[in-house]
Amino acid sequence: MKTRRQGENAITLLRSGVEFFPALREAIDNAHHSIHIETYIFEPDETGHSLATALRFAAQRGVKVRLVVDGFGSREFVDTMLPGLRAAGLEILVFRRELRTFALQKRRLRRLHRKTAVIDGTLGFVGGINIIDDQNTPHHDPPRFDYAVSLRGPIVGDLASAQNALWRILSWARIRRRPEPMPPPPRPPAAGNMAASLLLRDNLRRRREIENAYLNAIGHARREVLIASAYFLPGRRFRNALVQASRRGVTVTLLLQGRTEYWLMRQAEQALYPHLLSAGIRIVEYRKSFLHAKVAVIDDDWATVGSSNIDPFSLLLAREANVIVRDATFCSILRVDIENAMNDGGVALREDHWQHLSWPRRVLSWCAFGVVRWLAGRLAAPEL
Repeated sequence: MKTRRQGENAITLLRSGVEFFPALREAIDNAHHSIHIETYIFEPDETGHSLATALRFAAQRGVKVRLVVDGFGSREFVDTMLPGLRAAGLEILVFRRELRTFALQKRRLRRLHRKTAVIDGTLGFVGGINIIDDQNTPHHDPPRFDYAVSLRGPIVGDLASAQNALWRILSWARIRRRPEPMPPPPRPPAAGNMAASLLLRDNLRRRREIENAYLNAIGHARREVLIASAYFLPGRRFRNALVQASRRGVTVTLLLQGRTEYWLMRQAEQALYPHLLSAGIRIVEYRKSFLHAKVAVIDDDWATVGSSNIDPFSLLLAREANVIVRDATFCSILRVDIENAMNDGGVALREDHWQHLSWPRRVLSWCAFGVVRWLAGRLAAPEL
């Protein structure tokens, strides 16, 4: 599927689950023909059960419901909810079952991390929000801070094609025979005047698509680069692009996670701070609650919302989906929302932040950085 920049779309920013889940639930309740959802986490909490009930009712009234979940992220769903939903008429596929034992197997560590939905072929959703309640943040202060977008227009056809392609692959892997070909989804009608494109990351032809889109936009930035990322451990090309942008006078701001979810990643990320801060890049840690966002705004006409973090696991291992939006109004809305989050719950780091850490902490961070990058290099060879 070739990604196209199209200018006939209507795209709405959805802030966290408080806006995303009501919009998705309404779309499911109003579906007439088909529902196709992909998610990394489908948690059997209040939100998960509510959406599962809506999907069950949709199937009962004759809507074709397809659901793809990741076998690791949704392992509790697979054990508890999946059998009942299949019995109710939902078609459900699991992307690589849970890794039950510790082993550095590339195939098992390549996860389905994208979060997408298409309803009746005309309404789509893409973002970073899993099917899990905003208040369900174990060991962290709720609510979860994240973004998604709702889509109407031709871009929904690209999203539907991407979902169908993955469904065919998983169906073949499950039944060991080629499934019946699906007719290409009809091109949705124009719904607005916003230019947008769908970007995917997989382990074949589109391994660098999201990363290269970032690099191209940063390389052409004239005024501002604003990135919010829950997990931030970019490779050298990405770091150099940010530093070069800052040195040519572009204001570069990073809103990053200020809380520890994964200890090794947190230590590794901090090893990058001194180099970035010394280059004039502003780093703000979000400490009010649990940051899960994966968004960016560059200048006045480039923005992205999606599932891809800027770390080796998103950029080199997982299947991801992002939407690029080329619209000044959308960029302004997202920029203001990120800035409000920084002002409300962010702490800007000083350039001498690294010097205030003890030398054992610095050594620990560099060791963690080396371990994570080594693991990423070992696991990032091309593979389906």
